[in-house]
Parts: sequence; structure tokens; C-alpha cells
Amino acid sequence: MKEQHTIQHRLALISYIWIFFAVSVSFAQTPEDVNMKYNAYPVYAGDDLGVRFLNEYISLKVWTPDADSLRLNIYPDDQVETHAARYFFEKSEGGTWAVRLPNDLFGQYYTVQAKIKEKWSAEVPDPYARAVGTNGKRGQLINPSKIEPKGWDSDWIPDMPDVANILIYELHIRDFSIHPESGMKNKGKYLAFTERETTTPGGTTTGVDHLIEMGITHVHLLPAFDFLSIDESKPEQRQFNWGYDPQNYNVPEGSYSTNPADGSVRILEFKQMVKSLHDAGIRVIMDVVYNHTGRTDGLTFDELAPGYFYRQWNFGKYSNASGCGNETASERPMVRKYIVESLKYWMEEYHIDGFRFDLMAIHDQETMREIASTLHAIRPDMFLYGEGWTADQSPLPENKRSLKKYTYKLPAIAAFSDEIRDGIKGHWSSHDSKGFVSGNTDLKESVKFGIVGAIQHPDIDYKKVNNADSAWALEPTQCVAYVSCHDNHTLYDKLKLANPAADEKTIQKMHILSNAIVLTSQAIPFLHAGVEFMRTKDGVENSYKSPDHINQLDWNMLAKNKEVHEAYKALITLRKEHPAFRMGSADLVQSKLHFLETEPGVIAYHIQAPENDSWAEVVVAFNGENLRHSIPLEGKWLMAWDGNRIVSSQSSDGRVAIPAYSAIILYRPR
Repeated sequence: MKEQHTIQHRLALISYIWIFFAVSVSFAQTPEDVNMKYNAYPVYAGDDLGVRFLNEYISLKVWTPDADSLRLNIYPDDQVETHAARYFFEKSEGGTWAVRLPNDLFGQYYTVQAKIKEKWSAEVPDPYARAVGTNGKRGQLINPSKIEPKGWDSDWIPDMPDVANILIYELHIRDFSIHPESGMKNKGKYLAFTERETTTPGGTTTGVDHLIEMGITHVHLLPAFDFLSIDESKPEQRQFNWGYDPQNYNVPEGSYSTNPADGSVRILEFKQMVKSLHDAGIRVIMDVVYNHTGRTDGLTFDELAPGYFYRQWNFGKYSNASGCGNETASERPMVRKYIVESLKYWMEEYHIDGFRFDLMAIHDQETMREIASTLHAIRPDMFLYGEGWTADQSPLPENKRSLKKYTYKLPAIAAFSDEIRDGIKGHWSSHDSKGFVSGNTDLKESVKFGIVGAIQHPDIDYKKVNNADSAWALEPTQCVAYVSCHDNHTLYDKLKLANPAADEKTIQKMHILSNAIVLTSQAIPFLHAGVEFMRTKDGVENSYKSPDHINQLDWNMLAKNKEVHEAYKALITLRKEHPAFRMGSADLVQSKLHFLETEPGVIAYHIQAPENDSWAEVVVAFNGENLRHSIPLEGKWLMAWDGNRIVSSQSSDGRVAIPAYSAIILYRPR
């Protein structure tokens, strides 16, 4: 009995040791070990993935290296349950499978299924699908290049001779027109952007004509590719989402079209929107979310190439740097190829003028450099920028991520400055925290950092800058200066929360001052739609799926807050008329812009204006306190801006007053 007990004890001990060893190995393995099999996957170099329409047949090629078989199901519409025909692919080069289809299938709907390890995948469109039916569940065999609005071949892209001239206005497609009194008929649709001379019942200009009046150069559209969260089959339901849950990357979102069942409709109407904005002299930027998908299971990537398109931790657990359930593996060749080709497609097929990358730091630097080199080789004036941070940890080594602090390694790409954002209004996550515009003098250097465009400058004390301890931009045009966007509270709501005792007039002064700083900075200015009339979301911080009454642009606020609107327009006019505010070169900013010695609550700087400016010298001063301050100036100066409006008056008494919570701009003519 004793011997038997000893044997059992030894066997149990061996089992425990083996389990401990296995667990230890699992924790010791690195993502590189786990992903070794993906590194051995074939890479396809061709440019013909997805559906192609040739003279004698339709070609469909799909990359699915693990598949033992691949089949295509044909449907007469996007809802019928039983397929009308089935075709099998033939294995081709580089991990691809190919099938030739007769031309009489044009207009039909299709799904792809892969047989992997004796199991058929779910039915999905191919990853490169360029047309889909309702809810993006089935691809459609139509050719987007043949679907064009009148005049598309001669679509005029507004001139942009210098990147420093860019002024961005961030906008959600549904928000733009959905208000009952927007004056637009195609509410919540692409076609609202084709309507002109629209007004509120009170006669206030709305829509595209308002954008023209504002003087912005680029509209930044929140995600407009096919996303997951809206049920397109129920247009009667008032559904809302920002769209950061991608489903089919190469297809316009169906809920913004007048008929999501017909893939040609969303293609045509998206192009009509772009052309209308171009005709109005406005370029179009797409907000793109290649860093994650709305789901993992059931979507094209993981059904056709399980695991490959997503990063994993040890033993295959999916990582989640997006905070949305997964993150794409941009460093893998076929993922990088997919992203680059998708962006190129949007640029060429839909005439898109720029891209904003959601959580750009999830992408590796090499991918971002390849994106920039590929797109700029075709369109040198493309503007590329993104968020230089992640939402959570990633297996991608920190020094390979496209983090804000590595922007200097990405010379053709810009990043958002959270330094100036939080410096102006207070920290985004601390609702009651005050910024410079409401008296927090500790944030002065952070605001100055954004004013020079995040470059190295002798007048900045980098030890006092929030969110950064050194310059991260090579040129000021690599820095996007902003104080509010779709994320978090609107500027108005944030200022109300941080200054509960302030009256409406004081909030208005802080509001104008906030973007006076942005619009006179050397960085690329970025405005959140509706900020020009003190847009509110009733205090809702994260409105990604809030109803329309929270998210809509209330165009009636333009008349209510006319003074604010006029101030924003005037500041934009000053910026566009005077190159001193957009010198575009680190060398020029370092040599021509110098900060003045001031009291703690004041920021002031002098610019020796470039030769192409009608002004010879400029002084800009900001007062973020509820006190009247002044700065000394020698000689005679003309006042261009008195805190609320453009003026023309002379100041020669040696000191210039700056009213509480306001900005002043003075100049000497050439």
C-alpha cells in the first residue's frame, strides 16, 4: 500500500510539474512566437484581388491561404435565402483562389465561403468587395467605375498650393442635415450635400452654403465606409452611430444612401456628395478606421484567413489596443497591402483628398510611411493625419508604433496635438478642470507648444508641457491644433462644466478665445462642426450612439449666437489673408516668431511677417483671466482684432490693453 501510494504521489507530482511547465511556457512565449506561422504565409503581389470586370468574363480573386476549398454563392437579390447558383474557385498563386464568372451575372449578389480544416466558414463578401447590398452581408457584381454623376470625369479638385493653408471642419454626415429645420430635403443622406441655397425657416443659411461662408478648406467626414451598427433594412427607425465599427472597407455606408439594397445607389450618391463639395471649393477628408473591425467572428477577415489580420497575445488571444475588441496587424504584408490598396482605391475612385487615421498609433510606422509614399506619388497634395495614441496596450513594440512622439519619423504625416487641446480648455477626462482660457496659468507652456506647431522652439519650456516632454514635429504642418472634436464634450459643454459659476457672456468670451488661439497658431487648425455657434450636446460626453436630438446640428443656433459665428468667420478670414499665421516652415517659425515676457495669465508673441504678407509685423496676445491685462509695445500699431471682431484703430501710448478672456491682434503695415 505504501509503495502504491508513493507511485501515485510521484505520478501526481509529475503531472503538476508538467502543468506548471506548460503554463510557464505559455506565459514565456512572445507574440513573435505565436505569430510565426503567419510570417510563413504566402504573399500575393498582384493588384487584382476582389472583383474585376473584364471584356469576356467577371473575375473574382480571394486571398485565403489556409483554405482547402472555396466556393461562391450567387443570389438574385440581397435578401432571398436560397442561392441561385454556386461556383467553385481554383487554387492560384500566392495563397489566392480565383474564379471566372459569366458576364450575365452582372448585378447579382454573392457570398464567399472557405473550407478550412473540414469546416465551411460563414458566408461573407470578399474583403475587397466594392459594392454590397443591405447591411453589407452580400457583395454585388457591379462596376463602381461605370457609376458616375454628370461631370465626374472633369471633377475639379480645389487648389491647395501649400499644406499650411489647410483649415479642417470635422462633420458627421447625419448630423449635418437631420435637424427638422435644417432646410435640407435629403435629411441624413449623402444627397444633402448636393443641395444649395438652403436655410432655416428664419432665413439663416445652412448646409454647404454655410461651409462656403465659413471659409474652411477641407471637410473631414466621420466614417463613411460600410459600418456594422446601423440596420439598413429599417430606415424608418431613427438610428445613430459615429461609424467606428468597420464592416466593408471599400464600400460607402448604406444608411446614408436613399436605397441601401442597391449597391450602385450608395456609390453614385457618395460621388455626388464629393463632387458637390469640390464644386463649392471644399476638399474632402475621410475618417478611416483600419486599426480594428466592428467584430472579429463572422466578418470577412477572420472567416477567410483566420487569425491573420489581427494581432494576438500568447497562444492566440486577440489583443485590443483599439478598446473595441481587436486590433489589426498592419505589420503583416497582406494586411499592409490591404490598407494601402484600400486607401488608393478611395483616392482614385471617389476623388478623396485626404485621410484621418483613427488610433493611428496602432499602425506600425513602416505601414504609415508606405501609405504616404504610395498616395503622395499619385497626389502630392493629399493630407494625412491621425491620432498618435492607442486606447490600450498592444503586442506591437512601442518603438514601432506610429505614436505622436515618433511623428518626426513620419515626415509626410501629421498628428493631433492634445497638448494645446488640454492646455486651452482643461484636461478632457477631468470635467471640472480649467484650461488657460478659464484662468489656469499652469497650462501656458502647453498652449505655446501648440502655437508653434509642436516643433523645437527656443521660447518653449518643454518641462512644463503636458502630454509631451519634447518637440515631436519636424514642421508645424505636422501638428493639428484643435480644442474639440466628435469625441468627449463639445467646447461649450466643457467650458460650462469647468466654469459652473460663469454667466453665458463669459462662456462666450472663453469660447471665442479658445479657437482664436487655434486659428492664429502655426499648426493646421481643426474645428468641430457647430463650434462656430457654440454647439451643445446637452452635456453628453460620449454621444457615439446618442439620438439625433443630441448629435444634430441645430442650425437655429447660428442666429442665436450670431456674434460667435461672426467672430469665427472673421478669424478664419484673417488667417487666410495673412501668411504670418501659416508660415509652414520650422525655420521660419523659429526665426520669425518670438514670445514676449508677460504676466502669468497672458500669452503674447511677435511675428516678423513673411515677405508675401501685407503686414510687416504682427503681435498676438491672449488673456485667459478675468482681469484686464496689458502688454508694452513700442511705436505705433494698428489693431486688427479686439477680441470679438475685426477693427482698424491705432495704438501708440506704449501699452495695449487686453480685455478679460479675450485675444487681440495688432500689426504694422508694410
